[in-house]
Amino acid sequence: MKRAVRFILLSGSALLVMLPALGQQGSDAGSFPAALKSSADLPSVAQLPSGRSTAIGGVIAQVDPVRDQLTLNAAGMRPMKILFDERTKIFRDGAKISVLELRPTQHASIQTTLDDGKVFAVSIHILSNSLESVYQGRVINYRPRTGEITVADALSGEPLTLVVSKDAVFSRQGQREFSSMASGLSDLQTGTLVSVNFRPDGQGRGIADHLSILATPGSTFIFDGSISQIDSHDGYFVLISSQEDQSFRIFFGASQLPGLANIRAGNRVRAMALYDGTRYVATSLTIH
Repeated sequence: MKRAVRFILLSGSALLVMLPALGQQGSDAGSFPAALKSSADLPSVAQLPSGRSTAIGGVIAQVDPVRDQLTLNAAGMRPMKILFDERTKIFRDGAKISVLELRPTQHASIQTTLDDGKVFAVSIHILSNSLESVYQGRVINYRPRTGEITVADALSGEPLTLVVSKDAVFSRQGQREFSSMASGLSDLQTGTLVSVNFRPDGQGRGIADHLSILATPGSTFIFDGSISQIDSHDGYFVLISSQEDQSFRIFFGASQLPGLANIRAGNRVRAMALYDGTRYVATSLTIH
């Protein structure tokens, strides 16, 4: 018993000797190092990338917690590596879960964006009872004879080839004037922006059951929001839309918009833009 007491006392003495040594890194001998200071002094978590986001669904093939990345497999496309970190929100059937609960073979729908040129997961939704995937991008080709459609991911450009089901449901989404118009196979033009819900057919192909049309070549859209960035060299500005709650890169020509020299980042504007099949091009701009 005496030996145990002596050990405790010696351990306490050693701790008292160590604390001043740790504090020598501070402004005075009695201060604690940064690691022992309050959480208010710690750096805040970096903000999420502010660029355009897109959704992709499939089966998680691999999770690498050391490199903070996962590999996603979707029918009809090559495996895609997607980064994640503490900013990524992860859910299972709507309930928030830890990154430690990500497992291979799980079916996931992932909202992605670009972060320093790499695909980054803004949110990951694990779907326990669904085999359906979602893919957003630009139509590269549609072949009516075979029913095959090839869509390039809006961020990575990765192509995905699917077969449009004979019973597929079509709908237009977005602004009222655009979404109120009827939709169908005729909307599958080269350049159309589309969000596709699809399922595997067991033979390595994806079957598209629901196609949401987001923009067709020649369509005009009106965006109200604030300008977050202006690039005069490449001729575009980034507008954060108050209607869609997302950002849009809108291109312009100086001769088309002579009043552009008066706008600054942070200005609230109304922009009318034509989608030409590859990008949005401003046709008018009004500063609020």
